[in-house]
Amino acid sequence: MKARRPVKDLKFEAGMTVDALMVQLRQSGGFTGRKLSEAVDIMEKIVRREGCTTFLSFPACIMATGTRGAIVELVKRGLVDAIITTCGTMDHDLARTWKSYYHGDFLMDDVKLHQQGMNRLGNVLVPNTSYGIVLERKLAPMFREILKDRDSISTRELIDQVGARLDDEASLAYWCHRNKVPMFVPGITDGSFGSQLWMYWQDHRKFKVDLFQDEQDLMDMVFDAKESGALMIGGGISKHHTIWWNQFRGGLDRAVYLTTAVEYDGSLSGAQVREAVSWGKVKENAEHVTVEGDATISLPFIVASLVERLDRR
Repeated sequence: MKARRPVKDLKFEAGMTVDALMVQLRQSGGFTGRKLSEAVDIMEKIVRREGCTTFLSFPACIMATGTRGAIVELVKRGLVDAIITTCGTMDHDLARTWKSYYHGDFLMDDVKLHQQGMNRLGNVLVPNTSYGIVLERKLAPMFREILKDRDSISTRELIDQVGARLDDEASLAYWCHRNKVPMFVPGITDGSFGSQLWMYWQDHRKFKVDLFQDEQDLMDMVFDAKESGALMIGGGISKHHTIWWNQFRGGLDRAVYLTTAVEYDGSLSGAQVREAVSWGKVKENAEHVTVEGDATISLPFIVASLVERLDRR
């Protein structure tokens, strides 16, 4: 039987770093707080392991918030090898490159907002002029340039080509292109970015989105990986595509999952990482943790703590 560890109280002092707090959380025995600390430990091992391919998956919603900066920081620092996400990630990343989103409130009058041409995403306000209108105006000519004289393209290549045409260091697509981090969007038509592709198809009926090339590129990454680790935020197609492909190499070696969902309804969003072990999508001996809570709270702490460790050592 392992020696029992005593629960220790948190202690605070002026100038205490985020990582110092994380180290204390590991000793505090505080429910999800300890899980948050464990997530940092696992992420540190993932990014430090030689030959470990790091996957990052997340839904679009957090890109509408300042948490986009945490995602960008991981890519900017070269801590991510591949991203799997949803179409809305490109919507919000590009829209915020060209226009602003604004603070709102969960309890605002949605009828009045609609009449004002204002969309509410939680407590974030997205004006029509900052979303569909600007995306159509900017993407239509960009797609014509990128797709000229070609009949097909994968989501990975298309997003890379868009990123090559951006000049905004706050943009995720910008850094994905510059650091050669592929972004895969298996549900590419489920958003404004995909709708603009559909509009392009109206006049170019031979054009196809080559999802099979995306799968081939993902397969190559998975099979070439000596080890694989994943930071997965939220569920849906992004999470499933990450664990689905990793099952073909025997499962993820390490995994961190951030979620607000519960598991009793059988949803993938609520499924704990341990459930993926039964499917062979995460290895039986893998280090893993599920951190319950809003990722706009947990992710910034994880990234800040991780960055401090890497910069210090």
